[in-house]
Amino acid sequence: MSKIIITCAITGSIHTPSMSPYLPITADEITEHSIGAAEAGAAILHLHARDPTDGRPSADPAHFNAFLPRIHQNCDAVLNLTTGGSATMTLEQRLAAPMQTEPEMCSLNMGSMNFALYPAAERITDWKYDWEKPFLENSDDLIFKNTPRDMAHVLNEMGEKRGARFEFECYEVGHLYMLKHFVDRGLVKAPLFIQFVFGVLGGIGPDPENLTHMKAIADKLFGDSYTFSVLAAGRHQMPLITMSAILGGHVRVGLEDSLMISRGTLAKTNAEQVHKIRRIVEDLGRTVATPQEAREMLHLKGGDATAI
Repeated sequence: MSKIIITCAITGSIHTPSMSPYLPITADEITEHSIGAAEAGAAILHLHARDPTDGRPSADPAHFNAFLPRIHQNCDAVLNLTTGGSATMTLEQRLAAPMQTEPEMCSLNMGSMNFALYPAAERITDWKYDWEKPFLENSDDLIFKNTPRDMAHVLNEMGEKRGARFEFECYEVGHLYMLKHFVDRGLVKAPLFIQFVFGVLGGIGPDPENLTHMKAIADKLFGDSYTFSVLAAGRHQMPLITMSAILGGHVRVGLEDSLMISRGTLAKTNAEQVHKIRRIVEDLGRTVATPQEAREMLHLKGGDATAI
C-alpha cells in the first residue's frame, strides 16, 4: 500500500462554541491547534475561519490572514482552504479568502444537498452566544447550494487560474458521478483526491457497506486515476477512517468532524486525534506520509507558490 495521508480539519463551520470549550475560535487557537496537528503527523490542514469575538463561521479574508501566515511559517503542512465555508454563505463569500491567498489545495463539495444540523441543538441547554441556537435550528430548512455552475466556477478560479488542486468532498454516490462529469468535460485532471463523507444528515449514512460501495463506484468511474480519503461525523469518525486505512485509503480527523477523542471524552486538541489515528494506522502496517510526500502524491504546486 502507498503511504497514508493524514488530513486534520481544525475547526470547520458546523460545531459551535457551546458544544466544546476546546473548539479553536481565535487566530491564536487555530494557529496553535494547526501547528500541533502538523507536528503530530498531519500532512494536510483543512482550514476554516471564525469570528474571534463569538466563534461564528467567517468568510472574511482578514480572519484567515490572522492565522494562515503564522501556520505557513511554523510548519510544512499543506494548507487546504475551504471553498464550502458555511451553507449560509454565498459562493462569492466562500471564495474570497482562497482567491486572495491562492493555496495549494481547496475543498470542493460535489453537489447541492440538505445539510441538517438541527438535532444537535436538542443536546445543548447552556448557550454561550445568541447566534448558535438559531444557526442550528434553522438548518431544517437549509440547502447547501453547490450547482454545476458553482462548481465549474470554483474549478476555473481556483484550479485553472490559481493552480490549486482539490479535495473533492463527496457526500453521496451521486457526487461521484458529478465529479466524473467534470472529468469528462476536461475541467478536472488526475490524480483525483476524493474525500468520502459519511454521517452528515442529508448525505450518505455512516454504514461500513456504504464505504465499500462508494469505493466500488469510484473504482468503476476513475480506475487508477484517483485516491480516496474518508471522514465521518461524530462517533463514527475513528471506526470508518480505520476501515479506510485497511482498504488502502487515506484518513481525515479533526474537531470539524468530531469533538471527541473517545466515548464521553472531549478532545482537547486536534493533535490528540492525529496521534490516535497515527497509532492505529501504523499498527496496521501503514506508513504516514510527510507533507512533501503528500505534495508529490497529489501533484501540488508547493507552499512557495501560494500567496499566503
